[in-house]
Amino acid sequence: MSARQETSTATAHRVVILGAGYAGMAAAVQLAARVQRRAGVQLTVVNAQERFTERMRLHMTATGRRLAERSVPELLEGMGVQFVRGWVTAVDADTRTVRIDDDQVLPYDTLVYGLGGVADTPAVPGTEEHAYTLNSAHDAELLADRLARLGSGTVVVAGSGLTGIESAAEIAESHPELNVVLLGRQEPGAAMTPKAKSYLHAALDRLGVQVRTGVEIVKVLPDAVALAGGESIAADAVLWTSGTRVSPLAAAAGLAVDHRGRILTDAVLRSVSHQEVYAVGDAAAIRQGYGVMHGTCQSGMPSGVHAALSIDRTLKGKQPKPFRFGYYHTPVSLGRGDAVVQFTRPDDSPRRICLTGRMAVRYKETVTASPWPTYGRMKKMPASGAFWPRGGRFTRLRGAK
Repeated sequence: MSARQETSTATAHRVVILGAGYAGMAAAVQLAARVQRRAGVQLTVVNAQERFTERMRLHMTATGRRLAERSVPELLEGMGVQFVRGWVTAVDADTRTVRIDDDQVLPYDTLVYGLGGVADTPAVPGTEEHAYTLNSAHDAELLADRLARLGSGTVVVAGSGLTGIESAAEIAESHPELNVVLLGRQEPGAAMTPKAKSYLHAALDRLGVQVRTGVEIVKVLPDAVALAGGESIAADAVLWTSGTRVSPLAAAAGLAVDHRGRILTDAVLRSVSHQEVYAVGDAAAIRQGYGVMHGTCQSGMPSGVHAALSIDRTLKGKQPKPFRFGYYHTPVSLGRGDAVVQFTRPDDSPRRICLTGRMAVRYKETVTASPWPTYGRMKKMPASGAFWPRGGRFTRLRGAK
């Protein structure tokens, strides 16, 4: 390395991105595409594995379906980004450093925190020991192996949200020899219109999924789940999709967080307590006019892109712009040959229109397949990733410009 290169590296503005999920990858590709031709910016991406996890397809992996291998380092190749594989074990906001696998320390000037959510297994006793999750492709593959070896028996899917619905339908379709029970506090599709909800329930019934709502699991046992009130349901396998939690690293670092541990952000996605830290995706508590956003891919990727735009503007000495996002749909697969898509208002309340059947299947697959090619387009045309519904009056915060 020449003396000039050493000086450039030593004085470079160091941006470290933690997590290469939907939001983290969007931030990394968008920012790299915008700064790679400029000297003085050093970009590093940290992720636990090289493989990109398509979380929207993990319910398919759980039934043994092989998915495409997506490599994060390969996608970032040629963009001037350093990729570090490892687990983030600590963040020190005072010294502006990140510890990787307890033995590597990365300094930063700007941090993008995108360590997303995982299944909230500590919430109920026995869940961590006896239940399967869809936290990663490896976790989904462990469940697939268990289901393939069962031959018969009962699978309990805990949680009647979207992940639980898709998982129960997928398992029931792929393993008709198994008895699939979907348990949750709310009925599946509770936020949908009557038409969409009715279609969803009919599909689950057709697949033989037994749905029980208004129940609370208080303990997971090796061969059953215990419900509040004393009842238990025998289970040869339990998939836990009830609730998510975020890493405690942000709170431990002294960053301001909400009651769920998500980083509180200002209008441009910076930490309200540490302006050099940006939070994206599930790790962030992002307030819009309708309230705090909930984590989905449709909002995660825009938050990652916007954080990159905010950082880029700041590096240029410009003022970042407020982030605004409005929801527009809720697509739900019901096995490989069926689906329902509920279109929504920006505040995520349901519109009258919905899609069902084959048309919904095609729509859902288009949505699920879109992130990876979107990253590829952003490498060449970063502006192509900066389009999403801003939500109009639904997202406007009082006093925000």
